[in-house]
Amino acid sequence: MADTALHGPKGPKPKKMLSRGNIMLYGTLIVVSMYYLLPLYVMVVTSLKGMPEIRMGNVFGPPMEITFEPWVKAWSGACTGINCDGLSRGFWNSVQILIPSVLLSITIASVNGYALANWRFKGSEVFFTILIIGAFIPYQTMLYPIVIMLREIGLMGDLWGLVLVHTVFGMPILTLLFRNYFTAMPEELFKAARVDGAGFWGIYFQIMLPMALPIFVVAIILQVTGIWNDFLFGVIYTKPATYPMTVQLNNIVNSVQGVKEYNVNMAATLLTGLVPLVIYFASGKLFVRGIAAGAVKG
Repeated sequence: MADTALHGPKGPKPKKMLSRGNIMLYGTLIVVSMYYLLPLYVMVVTSLKGMPEIRMGNVFGPPMEITFEPWVKAWSGACTGINCDGLSRGFWNSVQILIPSVLLSITIASVNGYALANWRFKGSEVFFTILIIGAFIPYQTMLYPIVIMLREIGLMGDLWGLVLVHTVFGMPILTLLFRNYFTAMPEELFKAARVDGAGFWGIYFQIMLPMALPIFVVAIILQVTGIWNDFLFGVIYTKPATYPMTVQLNNIVNSVQGVKEYNVNMAATLLTGLVPLVIYFASGKLFVRGIAAGAVKG
């Protein structure tokens, strides 16, 4: 008691809520957030306005009369070339491309990463190095060879041709993620399973797979975002009947015929970006866990 009375209470001093550091930190975060959220706000309010109100020029003002007609037209009535059925056809094309591409690439890459981390074979490091180099080769240098390959196997212009392309191009970075994640897991688990007689697939399905949920979420978010937002491969390796949603969005926004309907363009853009946004917000915590648990450790 006497020591406390002489020297005061022990322990760290409580931090001030409005310290200079906190003001700088939160001020910067607010400015950056406004920088990114302001264009989104303009897109949303514009998509809910009619064209007469848009022509008045009040870009930042909320809609005086909310209308969902631009959203309906963007989905089922906007012209995307010779067809005027909106983004609905492109949406289902994108879904048919997305689901098998994500499943195939993540399944193969997870097995690759598991094998490279726990079942070292002769030449595994060379194989891994070559695979990683593939992640840094510019896509543009491989466009024409892939066109020839898809033409020879009869998949040029077909949805399954684009599925094959996305699966192959997603393999290097996903293999790196899974390999680093499995390397960071306790080696004792693997050795104990080997002692108990478990083989390659037994260890993968019974031990590694149940513990790898965070990195699977990371891989899913990366693949969904990359595949759904892809424009380059979609416009090259498909045809008008099988165009993904992003190619149809480009055709709507860059149309030079008729009146420029900015509300429809904004609604079409928001519709195109909804799928990756929903998936990210639904699994954001697991995404952070996967990154923190070794997804970027090398």
